[in-house]
Amino acid sequence: MEYERFAAFYDAVMDDPLPRALRVRRFIDRYMPGATSLLELACGTGSILAHLTAIESLTGLDRSPQMLDRARMKVPRARLVQGDMVTATLDERFDVVICVFDSLNHVLDVASWWAVFDTAHRHLVEGGLFIVDVNTVGELERLAREPPWAFDFDDGLAVMDVTMTGEGLSLWDIRIFEHVGESQYLLHHEEIGELGLPLDQVRSALSERFAILEEEDEDGGPPTDDSIKAHFACRRRQ
Repeated sequence: MEYERFAAFYDAVMDDPLPRALRVRRFIDRYMPGATSLLELACGTGSILAHLTAIESLTGLDRSPQMLDRARMKVPRARLVQGDMVTATLDERFDVVICVFDSLNHVLDVASWWAVFDTAHRHLVEGGLFIVDVNTVGELERLAREPPWAFDFDDGLAVMDVTMTGEGLSLWDIRIFEHVGESQYLLHHEEIGELGLPLDQVRSALSERFAILEEEDEDGGPPTDDSIKAHFACRRRQ
């Protein structure tokens, strides 16, 4: 996605970040209650970090300078770093690393998913906590079966349509009609991909690097490939 253009609309077209942030806080309270440092991979506009300010030291990593500019306004005390979560190496380790809000799904090949897990592992202290969530294969397939959906926001109208392109890959066609005059709209059009993987494959890769402490679907039950999302809390292995 060309975030130079879309950063201004990102928050308007995304789901409410609060439920994701509350789940992150619950996992931290349960498994790393003394955490004083946290790194978010693919922090975007800082919508999750903004709900985690009880943690002393916050760091956000994202590829897009435009998204980081938005994050600075939301979380001015966070350290924000431009970089790719697939390859990033910071000279620091953290009590908690998170990769949430479906960020991992935007990585479009399997090897790079495992590279993100490696990034999380090398940036965690011994026994540190990794929290990650994903859209499931079933959810992506459900979205592709639905007709396009449209919704209004303050500055215009967004229309999204999802199609499956094979092997777990989905294509999101996003059209944003920016209201620029009384009856005038400026069209912003982008196509982005999301990859869904079978959860058994995800669990296996996580287990090579972490001990899985807890996993749940949106309702707190055991996640399956037919769930909407899967959420994992994991402890760093040595």
